[in-house]
Amino acid sequence: MNAAHVPGAPVAIVGGGPVGLMLALLLDRHGVASVVFDSASGTRLHPKGSTHNTRTMEHYRRVGIADAVRKLGLPADHPRDVAYFTRLLDGFELARFALPSEQQRMRMAQDAPADDQAPEPLLRANQMYVDRHMLEHARGRPNISLRFGWRVTGFEQDDSGVWVTAVDSGGSGATERWRAQYMAGCDGGHSFVRRELGIGYLGAKDQGAGFLTGRMFSTHVRIPALQRDIPADQRAWMYNMMSPGLRMLLISLNGADEFLLMSKAKSDDEQPDDLDIVKRIRQGIGAEVEVEVLAHAVWHGGTALVAERFSERRIHLAGDAIHLFSPTGGFGMNTGIDGAANLAWKLAAAVQGWAGESLLDSYETERRPIAHRNTAAARQLTERVATLAIPDEIEAAGQHGEQARAQLGAVLQEFRGQFTSLGVELGARYDGSPIVWPDGEPPADDPLDYHPSDVPGGRLPHLWLDGEGAQRRSLFDLLHHGFTLLRIGADPAPAERLAAAADTRGIPLRVLDIASDAASKLYRKRLILVRPDQHIAWRGDQIPADAHAVLDRAVGRGVGAQARTGRPDVIQLM
Repeated sequence: MNAAHVPGAPVAIVGGGPVGLMLALLLDRHGVASVVFDSASGTRLHPKGSTHNTRTMEHYRRVGIADAVRKLGLPADHPRDVAYFTRLLDGFELARFALPSEQQRMRMAQDAPADDQAPEPLLRANQMYVDRHMLEHARGRPNISLRFGWRVTGFEQDDSGVWVTAVDSGGSGATERWRAQYMAGCDGGHSFVRRELGIGYLGAKDQGAGFLTGRMFSTHVRIPALQRDIPADQRAWMYNMMSPGLRMLLISLNGADEFLLMSKAKSDDEQPDDLDIVKRIRQGIGAEVEVEVLAHAVWHGGTALVAERFSERRIHLAGDAIHLFSPTGGFGMNTGIDGAANLAWKLAAAVQGWAGESLLDSYETERRPIAHRNTAAARQLTERVATLAIPDEIEAAGQHGEQARAQLGAVLQEFRGQFTSLGVELGARYDGSPIVWPDGEPPADDPLDYHPSDVPGGRLPHLWLDGEGAQRRSLFDLLHHGFTLLRIGADPAPAERLAAAADTRGIPLRVLDIASDAASKLYRKRLILVRPDQHIAWRGDQIPADAHAVLDRAVGRGVGAQARTGRPDVIQLM
């Protein structure tokens, strides 16, 4: 093949799920072209997770899709409550977490104080709706080539790039060979890219007998009359049904007739059966409702696995290809998208020529501790759910039943952190990273509460600027796609040395002055250097004489990669 006719892109992405598409959209924002391969002709049609956390919504905002995504799935006024019942229609309500609807969340965000840390509140919208929108949005982006319906069958890397071979999944036998400078494997838990590189998972797969552990079924169902039959004051986003011998989750997808059922297999080899699933649903609802089974999926609960390596020379892995979660808490996809934000700017810097020699090495150094942190948090939540004891008398009438229900309800109140984990969502930090300038004591890591801090390594604390309500501007909207130097206060510190150093190195940099009283209270230093992924690289009260050194460390020039740590000793190849 003539080299002039070989198709190519700076970055080849294998896997067109939410992480692969988000990586392509972030690269597009940096002005870097990519090609996305996926063996399916379109996005996943089966429902999966419904949680897009605050940090993920911030990333959606960066690429211009947050507002559109908020219109998907549930109606804006549909309750987002999480409710626990013995049986949904003819049983007892055990506990309820009253959580704001989408409409209420956005109204609260508009009225929040200037230093509120959730400019884009958590969203409940099933992944199948959001993935579809992301794909359609990607189709209109000038820097993204989409090869859906093309399966990657091989790749080879050399000193200057990667050759990628893909075949038409439709059976035509057509083959394409692409050339890229870098490749990203975002192809899920059974990642072809990871397995071809000989990289295994580290950790243990749970074989527990408790709910949400071991072999689980996810079933997409249509229950036409259920939304009508549930009393208005009992409606929720997630319905948990529990009584002796009965455990299931029923999640509302469209606020009308479609639901996702999560139930546990009775054995390690049981296959989902339509009639049995309908029987389970009727038992959990407590009525002979009409049920249409649309599709099944099988998955394994209780998992907390992290890949032994995230990268191999010019090939990098992201999403489920490097970490597998229990779904409890909704951390999996969100951790993958946050990882894609870390990887995207580093790939862009390498493609555009302003990355230091160690910048891409820092991807694993920074993201590995987050993968361990978040998989452990999800596993801990799952263990709490799995080991929950359901009293035999939970459905009994009289005093004994009332007492059993009250006691179980009190225990269930401790599960609230499963649905309000702002510390996990926003608190990811890269302390100890070789490309972060250490300065000060970072806040304690709390899975529930986020503690904003301008200590380098963490997400830049958010700030609303001039205006009121919906007219206010988010500081995040003003950050550059490259680096941003914030100058805090009415008398800005000189920044010429850093701007000149950035120009010399070819590093994109914007200087942004913030003079509000809220900024002076939120940020303790006069100067804050913010990375393209909105994490703080450096802070100070004046630019050092050697301004080049500040930037060189931030882009991995002349610094070594930190040793990888914290690995469990069990390897799982999947």
